[in-house]
Amino acid sequence: MPEPIYDESTIKSLDWKEHIRTRPGMYIGKLGDGSSHDDGIYILLKEVLDNCIDEYIMGHGKTIEVKVSDHKVTIRDYGRGIPLGKVIDCVSKINTGGKYDTEAFKKSVGLNGVGTKAVNALSQAFTVQSIRDGEMKAADYIRGEIANDHTIEKTSLRNGTRVSFSPDNEIFKNFHYLPEYVEDQIWNYVYLNAGLTISFNGEKFHSPNGLKDLLERKTDVEKIHYPVIHLKGDDIEIALSHGDQYGEEYYSFVNGQHTTQGGTHLAAFRESLVRTLRDFYKKEFDASDIRASIIGAISVRIQNPVFESQTKTRLGSTEMGPDGPTVRIFINEFVKRELDNFLHQHPDTAEALLKRILRSERERKDMAGVKKLANQRAKKANLHNKKLRDCKIHLNVEKADDEKRLNSTIFITEGDSASGSITKSRNVETQAVFSLRGKPLNSFGMKKKVVYENEEFNLLQHALNIEEGLENLRYNQIVIATDADVDGMHIRLLILTFFLQFFPDLVKNGHIFILETPLFRVRNKKETHYCYTDEEKNIAVEKLGSKPEITRFKGLGEISPEEFGLFIGESMRLEPVIIRGKTSIKELLTYFMGKNTEDRQKFIINNLRFEEDVLEDELV
Repeated sequence: MPEPIYDESTIKSLDWKEHIRTRPGMYIGKLGDGSSHDDGIYILLKEVLDNCIDEYIMGHGKTIEVKVSDHKVTIRDYGRGIPLGKVIDCVSKINTGGKYDTEAFKKSVGLNGVGTKAVNALSQAFTVQSIRDGEMKAADYIRGEIANDHTIEKTSLRNGTRVSFSPDNEIFKNFHYLPEYVEDQIWNYVYLNAGLTISFNGEKFHSPNGLKDLLERKTDVEKIHYPVIHLKGDDIEIALSHGDQYGEEYYSFVNGQHTTQGGTHLAAFRESLVRTLRDFYKKEFDASDIRASIIGAISVRIQNPVFESQTKTRLGSTEMGPDGPTVRIFINEFVKRELDNFLHQHPDTAEALLKRILRSERERKDMAGVKKLANQRAKKANLHNKKLRDCKIHLNVEKADDEKRLNSTIFITEGDSASGSITKSRNVETQAVFSLRGKPLNSFGMKKKVVYENEEFNLLQHALNIEEGLENLRYNQIVIATDADVDGMHIRLLILTFFLQFFPDLVKNGHIFILETPLFRVRNKKETHYCYTDEEKNIAVEKLGSKPEITRFKGLGEISPEEFGLFIGESMRLEPVIIRGKTSIKELLTYFMGKNTEDRQKFIINNLRFEEDVLEDELV
């Protein structure tokens, strides 16, 4: 075999849009199809919205209008508008933007001058309009190439910027925007910017109380142990309470950016909370007892934030500014001062908080023996664990942990045939398989002790690495893959119950999905169509004509590994499990997984689909 040619002709330079389109992951993380909250299409929307928020923070424009359909986004702010002579540069020249001047954008979300350019390059259609002082400049692009450079014209419109784009369907395959994910993004923006109103598809979003509103929307205020503690200072805001859920639940933000993977600021908050409460109660509580069942939120604004990835999901900053204290010291001092003052001023809250800590301490001590024995069993089982077929990306120590998780998926299956098909057809680099043995235990209403006593649950918990919370979660996507029959639906419900009962953060943070597999294969000698609904089957039959062969897949084990590879690759269809608004997990599980009631029996009789589908309707 001849040696490949390596000379001047093999050295290539890509222009800005070619580089973004060739390596989109460097700019927006993973692509996805919109089924996950961190998929690329939501990052595109965020990059445009961030610019509008920065204008608001600088005191210009109190309203932002957002319109989103399945495939198109339009965002209009009423700020100052991009300087007309620089509109083209700002959306098509890398490292060009107003945020390099820190006097103009002191605490901006991003300072890299890439955001809007990435949106432009990754959109099949992109339009920008800037209105300033009675004049408007507009430009249209197709996949980053300018199509129309409009001349400046007079206008009576209010100052501001309008951006419209459609993500490129050559890059984002079969994508669609989920309104629930967009709403969550918008809620976060208004929580962090008091006085701002965002209109989303005609509905107005506004928050007068910031992070306090966030916690009260994310949890049932009747189920928390004391009213939300809300602390605000210059460039910092904190809210917290304790509930009855397992684990810790946090929402963290830097300069308005939702840092879903935390970072320096969240670590400092968790540490300072423990230190302050130990000092206040004058007792060396175990840190896990103080933080058990906490629900908290922190937002900080800092100059020159340093994020550990382009998508800004984890803060790595250590400095507030050239002469300021470190982020850690700044947060520690604020929490120590303000939380201590608050508890002295609100003795009822201090007493309720102490009772919750003491309860967690008792529960931890009761669990100690069971947990130790279960961990020993899990370690032994992991040496020859046939349930977990891991992916290679976790064996590559050179890759950062965040990158491993962002790009990895685990399928939870039942039965040898189904797990065997997925195992043979999966991408061994990024996809893992965990095989259940029969129907899992119905864990509704049980204590977390059952997680350690039940071998299946214990091994699943260790495979995901979530015993101590989500910080070390190994897989970004946890996909439940069961048959589409009664037994499969029941198993799906039991797995969902396990997660909702003991690890609700997995659902709340958008990590749980249902794998959609085709119900039918319609083919003739020339073409094969895989159909997920009766409607798709009928369309395929009509298209192929002359009585094509129709196969009804009753279970995952009936799909060959070769075919399965088509359904768990780039075109994989996932249905995210989403908890809407203030949905009470306890009430939801009581209705669907508790003892049979007359109301539920009537509901099932009146609905021809399985009750499990109804649970998904509530969640999705």
